[in-house]
Amino acid sequence: MRRRPRRREDRMSLALQPDKEPHRAFDSAEMGALAHLYRGEVYRSTIWRTRLDNTTNWSIVTMGIALSSSFSSPEASPLPLILVGLLVAVFLTFEARRYRYFNVWRARARWMETNFYAPLLRGEAQPAYWRDVLAKDYTHPRHHITLWQAMGRRLRRNYSWILAIQTTAYLGKIIIHPTPAAHFGEVVARAAIGPIPGWVVLAAGAAYNGVWLAFGLWSLSHDRAKHGDAGKKVAMG
Repeated sequence: MRRRPRRREDRMSLALQPDKEPHRAFDSAEMGALAHLYRGEVYRSTIWRTRLDNTTNWSIVTMGIALSSSFSSPEASPLPLILVGLLVAVFLTFEARRYRYFNVWRARARWMETNFYAPLLRGEAQPAYWRDVLAKDYTHPRHHITLWQAMGRRLRRNYSWILAIQTTAYLGKIIIHPTPAAHFGEVVARAAIGPIPGWVVLAAGAAYNGVWLAFGLWSLSHDRAKHGDAGKKVAMG
């Protein structure tokens, strides 16, 4: 019978399975090379961390511009606060792509800290498999998380706050400008954009934020299932 070829995912899974056989101890030259390798991974993770901060800064700056424009006068339009929400979603996508690269270098450095340096400092034996996992990650380089998982992490840690500020500012704008609203119907009327009724705009905004909220909760449950509630399961990715 002809055997079916394994899928690419199956081959990668087999390639990353750790070997259980013990290894000889590192000599002094190898210890020095490993120390330089660790420094290199820390340096690369630091560089990509800076790139993540840049994307977050872009989102904050554009949010500040939208706030300044909408609150510059009571007659100013709240439309910039709506448009900036779409721009923030674009920046979130950019940052998630960068986070996938950052996560590779961070995971490798953290793997060496947990399985090599920590046992070394405690005077304990190193796990037998940690070298194989790290070596195979270099042999078969890959992203450790998907783009959706990366977006979920950045949403929970940074962009949920930015979106919350954007939503609060928009509601505050249509409630207090040009004069404080007397009733809810007036707020709905002020939310209208050209021919689009106010209730449609508010419903779309609620759906937009609801999708982000559901997405963030899904990402949180996925990370907890993989790494544990307190993050005690330190793994590659």
